Amino acid sequence: MHVGYGIVQPMMLYMGRHCKEYIEQHDEGYWIRGTRISLDSVVYAFQRGAAPESIVRSFPSLTLEHVYGTIAYYLANKQAINDYLRQGEVEFDTLREAVHAELRNTKPGLYDRLEAAHKHDETSVL
Repeated sequence: MHVGYGIVQPMMLYMGRHCKEYIEQHDEGYWIRGTRISLDSVVYAFQRGAAPESIVRSFPSLTLEHVYGTIAYYLANKQAINDYLRQGEVEFDTLREAVHAELRNTKPGLYDRLEAAHKHDETSVL
């Protein structure tokens, strides 16, 4: 899935004589160390302009330290992480198109109703 997007070095922040790693890479993705939360989740929120405090409210298992460490990691490895995120978006779009095609072919009535509902939602005013 998400492999080979440039060399990404572990991010260690030095605090006095201590250093911490905030991100780990496994299962073809990046994760916030000690949590089940992906780096993607925090980076997308950061890119949308969410404040670190807001991100913590969205992910209660994170601390401000986690969020700032994740943002620092992203900024230090921005090109590689952006490539990784773009590749994930391409994979998602490919999978979505395959599911749509299968549904269109196997259950055209259901597909048409779902498409009509989706179009209605897009034109509705909140």
